[in-house]
Amino acid sequence: MSDTSKRGFASMDEDKQREIASKGGHAAHEKGTAHEFTPEEAREAGRKGGETVSQDREHMAEIGREGGKHSHGGGRKKEGSEDTEEIQDSGEEKKTLGGTSEQHAEAGRQSQKNKNKKK
Repeated sequence: MSDTSKRGFASMDEDKQREIASKGGHAAHEKGTAHEFTPEEAREAGRKGGETVSQDREHMAEIGREGGKHSHGGGRKKEGSEDTEEIQDSGEEKKTLGGTSEQHAEAGRQSQKNKNKKK
């Protein structure tokens, strides 16, 4: 068998592949044969992607941590402020979470709804 590892589109470097694919996309749009998503198709694609990403619990936890850092100015709220709640983790260490107890309760209810939908 001959060695074909240095031939074809897949063996090109990524920048070259991207350049060629871009030309194809532009040509299809000019010709009028390119697919354009309808709002419904775009929503469905986004929903499917969201479901897939949310299956990875560690990834979602990381997203949550990053979001928390940004929404709280990079740190925890001070104890005793109106919208914090103390919890204890498995290491018996107290942690302070942002949000009211009502917001936490609602989040818990929503989490249960999502779990029940998957069953």
